[in-house]
Amino acid sequence: MFLKTVVVTDFMTNCFILGDEHVGRCFIIDPGGEAGKIMKQVEAAGMEVAAVIMTHAHVDHIGAVREIKAETGAPVMLHRLELPLYQAASRMGRLFGIRVEQPGDPDSFVAEGDEISLGNSLGLRVIETPGHSPGGISLVTADGKTCFAGDTLFAGSIGRTDLPGGDYRTLLDSIKRRLLPLGDDVRVLPGHGPATTLGAERRYNPFLVGG
Repeated sequence: MFLKTVVVTDFMTNCFILGDEHVGRCFIIDPGGEAGKIMKQVEAAGMEVAAVIMTHAHVDHIGAVREIKAETGAPVMLHRLELPLYQAASRMGRLFGIRVEQPGDPDSFVAEGDEISLGNSLGLRVIETPGHSPGGISLVTADGKTCFAGDTLFAGSIGRTDLPGGDYRTLLDSIKRRLLPLGDDVRVLPGHGPATTLGAERRYNPFLVGG
């Protein structure tokens, strides 16, 4: 498995390139901006982009979608409930003082339990984890060892819920009922900041301890 983290824009968003070196193809997860920086890493790895997947549609996670789609033709995937946010990308960008090229329509929608395959040895399972946004998802590798959690869970913190569509109780429920049962040893790769494990967050995250 090939895994590269590319930190992009002033939002310091973690964009992940997850690939199968045997088939020379990869997923791009949460391309928040700086398409050239992301594609430079894809090209250095000698890979073809099989799909662009968003854990959610806030502007800091989709800023490079339009350019990457135009360059690669790869299908763009997100949860259906994220579509209103996705379609308002340019307007939301202006609210944050940034220019975001409005991406085209997504090619497909993902939902709970979907399997997104890449070659014979690598795949991602979709887990619905709303709360930070209405259609937020997390992506778990086929071996169950790694979870791309978007802005649902961070090292020592959780996603904000004060943006449109956010809900604090729903977010905590997503973490406690959907993520923590995956197991303490699961590595969490969040949308911002360093990696962690579910065990560390269950024991030490102040939003989860004693809850």
